[in-house]
Amino acid sequence: MKEAVRVAMADLQVVKAPLVLITIGLGSCVGVTLYDPIMKIGGMAHIMLPYQQKNSAGGKPGKYADSAVPYLLQELLHLGAVEKRIEAKLAGGAQMFPSKGKRGNDILRVGERNVEATLEALKKARIRIVAQDTGGNHGRTLEFATLTGSLRVKTIAHGEKHI
Repeated sequence: MKEAVRVAMADLQVVKAPLVLITIGLGSCVGVTLYDPIMKIGGMAHIMLPYQQKNSAGGKPGKYADSAVPYLLQELLHLGAVEKRIEAKLAGGAQMFPSKGKRGNDILRVGERNVEATLEALKKARIRIVAQDTGGNHGRTLEFATLTGSLRVKTIAHGEKHI
């Protein structure tokens, strides 16, 4: 395996090929990757929450979907990626805790809310989504190969797949 760069919870990283980006422990969190397939520049964020509160100061841009996506995009462009070629993949956003009712308590719907906010941020940034593996009730570990653009999604109970 190529040299790996770990993306911690609420963090993000941007690298050039042949580096591999890895994040572990995605439950309700969402892992999103942005990638320029020609320049082979990729980035990954491990998003914990959908939106940063309007009056909250600073914090890590990778923690929130609404700040992670634009920050990740800017970092890719800074390394030489071309905006019109950038594509996204995302995984995670599981419902890790049982909820009652039709839609469940909003507090317990963190995974679903994270996915919705990430999709919204990608749409706002006009980034094309090429693959996603979201929802369910199982955790995931992600490995993103910047050489190929392949995102390996590993789970304990559901095996692994490449998207």
